[in-house]
Amino acid sequence: MADLLAYLGLFASALGAATIMPMQSEAVLVGLVVSAKFSTFGLILVASLGNVLGAFANWLLGRGIERFRDRPWFPIKPAALERAQAWYQRFGKWSLLGSWLPVVGDPITLVAGVLREPLPTFLALVTIAKVGRYLGLAVATTGLT
Repeated sequence: MADLLAYLGLFASALGAATIMPMQSEAVLVGLVVSAKFSTFGLILVASLGNVLGAFANWLLGRGIERFRDRPWFPIKPAALERAQAWYQRFGKWSLLGSWLPVVGDPITLVAGVLREPLPTFLALVTIAKVGRYLGLAVATTGLT
């Protein structure tokens, strides 16, 4: 039961970290990897799944939220959204490979929804970025080569 809770906690932190909520999942992953009680592959898989699903939630939000941009409750600061839109306009769909980055990564996934990036392309590029981040973090933590 404790193992399931650890994986669920990692999933929840990764999901939340990929949304526009200010959360982090890296410390949870590193702590679980360092504990050596869990499969590193399983941890990467669970964290990546949660993070991709969180990014998908942003994409869905972006599909309909642009019309609310000027409202005071809008979840992304105008400056962050403008930076993400400029990045997306400059690099197009390839900017989704930066979806793992702090500060601009989450707005990029929202902007992809606003700009109607096709879902298959979105999921493929975001998955590469998110898996790459967690894989790199696990490798750095364990020293795997």
